[in-house]
Amino acid sequence: MPFSLHQGDALSVLAGLPDGCVDSVITDPPYNSGGRTAKERTTRSAKQKYTSADSKNDLADFTGENMDQRSYSFWLTQIMTEAHRLTKTGGTALLFTDWRQLPTTTDAIQAAGWLWRGVLAWHKPQARPQRGRFTQNCEFIVWASKGPIDGSRNPVYLPGMYSASQPSGAKRQHITQKPVEVMRELVKISPEGGTVLDFCAGSGSTGVAALLEGRDFIGVEKTEHYASIAADRLTETIRETLTQDDVTLTV
Repeated sequence: MPFSLHQGDALSVLAGLPDGCVDSVITDPPYNSGGRTAKERTTRSAKQKYTSADSKNDLADFTGENMDQRSYSFWLTQIMTEAHRLTKTGGTALLFTDWRQLPTTTDAIQAAGWLWRGVLAWHKPQARPQRGRFTQNCEFIVWASKGPIDGSRNPVYLPGMYSASQPSGAKRQHITQKPVEVMRELVKISPEGGTVLDFCAGSGSTGVAALLEGRDFIGVEKTEHYASIAADRLTETIRETLTQDDVTLTV
């Protein structure tokens, strides 16, 4: 199978994987943003923070959203250190973040041994305007490499900005789900036939994109509900992309 999906704690799962088994780490960790006070951090769930009160789509909650900034930085440094071990020399890491956690994310990724390369932008056209303020219609992607990048190994020319709306309605299966069209562009930083790791797999969008673009995928998701959704989406993607040439008839 071109993918493996693990349900469990990311640090524990990654510790059991071999050195140098992935080409790119592309993940959307729980930002722990918006918690300016202890009450906001400890009393609001991810669902309360990231979905509107009048939302008609009842999405399952997820854990890991109640850390303060120092704790988040410590956790992210730990797990990105482990991810660094799993990544081949010259491989890459892409981490989603928002404006509040952008400095913390760039600190943690460097403390974990990565070479920080820059920041990409994901523009969300349907963000809600705010009177008297600038619209917060961008999230960011911090990207880094494990040492120098050999451009001849994967000679792609990728944009630094992406514009797409978050899935809505029945297509939205996770509170913080990312558009597959954006993820398909991002996974191209991994060479063709390479392996992409997402240790916060959620509903599996990174994995779906990786499979559609001819990459293998390793996913880890802590929440059982979302791990089940991811497994279904990944399996369906394999089924949809399977061609007659991929099937061997045995007699």
